[in-house]
Formats: sequence, C-alpha cells, structure tokens
Amino acid sequence: MLLLITACLLVGLISGYYGWSLAVGLAIYLGWTLKQLLRLHEWLRQHKPDEAPPDGYGLWGEVFDSIYHLQRRDQRVRGRLQAVIDRVQESTAALKDAVIMLDSDGNLEWWNRAAETLLGLKTPQDSGQPVTNLVRHPRFKEYFEQENYLEPLEIPSPINDRLRVQLHITRYGNNEHLMLVRDVTRIHQLEQMRKDFVANVSHELRTPLTVIAGYLETLLDNVEEVNPRWVRALQQMQQQGGRMQTLLNDLLLLAKLEATDYPSDNQPVAVDALLQSIKGDAQALSGQRNQRITLEATPGIRLKGSEAELRSAFSNLVFNAVKYTQDGGQIRIRWWADEQGAHLSVQDSGIGIDAKHLSRLTERFYRVDSSRASNTGGTGLGLAIVKHVLLRHRARLEISSVPGHGSTFTCHFAPIQIASRMAS
Repeated sequence: MLLLITACLLVGLISGYYGWSLAVGLAIYLGWTLKQLLRLHEWLRQHKPDEAPPDGYGLWGEVFDSIYHLQRRDQRVRGRLQAVIDRVQESTAALKDAVIMLDSDGNLEWWNRAAETLLGLKTPQDSGQPVTNLVRHPRFKEYFEQENYLEPLEIPSPINDRLRVQLHITRYGNNEHLMLVRDVTRIHQLEQMRKDFVANVSHELRTPLTVIAGYLETLLDNVEEVNPRWVRALQQMQQQGGRMQTLLNDLLLLAKLEATDYPSDNQPVAVDALLQSIKGDAQALSGQRNQRITLEATPGIRLKGSEAELRSAFSNLVFNAVKYTQDGGQIRIRWWADEQGAHLSVQDSGIGIDAKHLSRLTERFYRVDSSRASNTGGTGLGLAIVKHVLLRHRARLEISSVPGHGSTFTCHFAPIQIASRMAS
C-alpha cells in the first residue's frame, strides 16, 4: 500500500495530477483486492477436502497461508479423532455384548456387530428406526415406555426363541439412551435346571411325607394305645412334618410363579374386600395377644391380576407383621392410589430389622435370626413368594425398618395395573 501510494505520488509529481494519480492507483489496488476475494470465494465454494488454498502475495498471501495452516491443523485433529473412533469401533465390534445407541425418542443411531447377532439389527436399513419396531416383545415395549431402568430386562431374542438376552438401558447426554444386551442363555438354562430340580424334588417328597403324616395322625388319634414315652416324640414328629409340608407347598408355589411371566387368571381384583378377609385371618392368628390391627382401604380400586396370588403375597406380609410384633403391638394396613399407581402398606410396631439385612430379605431361605424364625414356624420363603408375585403383577416391594421401632413393607403397583378406580 505504501509502495502504491509512493508510486502514485511520483506519477502525480511528473504529470502534475496528484488526485487522478491516487484515484487510479487506489482503483487498481481495489480491483486486485476484489480479485483475491473472488479467488478465495471460489476456493471455499468448490475446493476438495484436502485441496490447499490458492497462492497469493502480500497481505492476501498471509491470509491464504493462515488458512492453509488452519486446514492442516484441522486435518491432524480430525485424524486423531478418527483414530479414536476407529479404535472404539474395533473394540466394540470385538465385544460379545451388544452396544446400541438410541436418540431421545428411542430411534436407532448406532450399534455394534453383536447387536446384529443378538437382536437381528441390519445395517444400514434399520438406522433411524424406533427400537420398539424391531424388538417387538410386549415386555420390552412396556419396559422402554415406563422409563424405569433400575433393573435389567430378560426376554427371548427376536431372532431366536431359544436364545435369552438381558437388556439394560442407561440414559446419557441429552436424554439419549445406551442399551447393553447380553446373551444369558446359559445362565437361564442353569436357572431353569434349578427350578425344575426343586419342583421335581418337591413333588416327589409330597407322597412319602403325606404317608408319614397320615400314620402319625393315626397313631396320635389312638394315643391311649401308644406307650406314653412316645407321645411327645410323635407330637414333635407331627409338628415337624407339618412344617415340611408347608415348606414343600411354598417351594411348589414358587416354581409355579416362576414358570410364567403373567398370571393365567388375570381378572380385576377388589383389593379392599381381599384385605378385609386377610385382616380377619390375621386377627385369628393373633389370638389373645391383644394386638391392634387396623385397615384403611380406599374402596373401588381394583387391580388386574390373580386374586389367589395377591392373597398369598398380602397375607404373607400381614401374617409376618403379626408374628414379629410383640403382644399389645400395633399393625396398620393401608391401601390407596395416586398418580404413581396403587400402593399397599403394612406397618408394624415390632422388633424391626437391621439395615444390613434389608437388601437380602427377599432371598430364598434367608433368615435374619434363624432361631426366631424357627420359633415362629417360618420357612424362609414368604418374602421370596411376595417378590415373585409382585414381579408378575408389575409391582415392586419397598422395605424400611428401624430396629426396636418396627417395619414397613410397601407394595407399589404401576398405574397400568389398576383395572378401575372409584371416582372421588
């Protein structure tokens, strides 16, 4: 620019037209600048990814050089990012577990090779499809729409009924979903073997146990003909035989509950009337212990499900409260509904349970205090039955307890399980 102005002044000095010389010089400079802008515009519009910017001189040469350096730096960054992406894709492709990325609406964005094997996803035609259109199992649709992903879901594979898969969904980013799918066929088979073994052994033991119990009852009915020294032994044998029969019945009930996902007799159940009946049985069980049992049940709330299974679960909770509450204690049964669903609460003022035991209470045969459980005649399967009944009725069990102040067992049923509700 200084050279141009100097040249224009020299021309003006020679010709005597300073103004015209500067005007012509600036016009030439402006034309050259416009030409460089047009070159830059043309390059930006038509250049290929790795094509360098055009050459230039002076200030425009520096501009083109700066663009070139930015371009090279961007290429290096993109190369490093692509290397990271390639490594991630290689590592996820090597996984036996399926990894699937979904957007906030549940549409497929990306998946690894195992997803094609376990779920039958196809590249690229399934990209952008709703995952519920490709995994059509009703339990998965319900699981995905409820958006409660604390526990994984186990279903048959969409491409092979003999293949069992476990799905676990995690939210991340802008309400997007990451779905992990594992092949748990072997674990499922082992679990099924265990269930079949328990069910078969329980069935096989019922017949000899029934025979033994029958002979013991016969002997005790004719106790005057029995040596007096054997009377107490026979009574204890009959008592323990009764406990064994109760245990077998509970094991068979568990096997039945685990056999299917849904109750076969899925009908609306009047829970308030059911609880009224259970309260009467609880008062009979309490006997002369002066326990105060109260029931607060909102009328008209019916649950979809099996009345026999619900009676078994609810009575287990209420009878446990009776067994583990001291004489003169209080047991409060509540049944109500709100926006979150329907709820049953059994609260007692009993001995309570230490916090370290709460997470394991629903395990089979788990005993907080084996001697206490023995004295009350429990089998250690009551809460396991409650858990499985609730799972079959799309519900969960919440347990809270303070040692020395009592316990509260609350069953939470999803709104979808409510068959009808009386207008308030």
